[in-house]
Amino acid sequence: MNLCETLQWDILSNGGVVQEMAHIANGRDTGKCVSLLRVNSANSSQSNMLILQESCTDPTASFVIYAPVDIVAMNIVLNGGDPDYVALLPSGFAILPDGNAIGGGEGGSLLTVAFQILVDSVPTAKLSLGSVATVNNLIACTVERIKASMSCETA
Repeated sequence: MNLCETLQWDILSNGGVVQEMAHIANGRDTGKCVSLLRVNSANSSQSNMLILQESCTDPTASFVIYAPVDIVAMNIVLNGGDPDYVALLPSGFAILPDGNAIGGGEGGSLLTVAFQILVDSVPTAKLSLGSVATVNNLIACTVERIKASMSCETA
């Protein structure tokens, strides 16, 4: 899986067309990059959004860190504005070998997924059961999409 090319695994793409607007190699390895992605939603009521993504793949692990970014704020930064005013809630995942491939055997992978989500703008607000269910569904869907993009059997 080329982590720099696809956003199939992410629920933010929601079936929309993902276009890479910028690709910046991060080092000599082709598996390390920063991308600015535009998601043109299939749902016309949802506005277009940008996703800032960093990814890395090497023999020891793969990771993707990404954050949805406001289009207006990103345009200001791209035109020389102060990046401190861009709100970022990064999320991501890491895929590591499980260590069972020692001695030539087949091994699996360990997947770690992390999200930062603004559930309520009031800092003292308590989580509702609905919010917990939504986050649980988000995690489950994301794991299934990652597995599918890795050409694994999904449960």
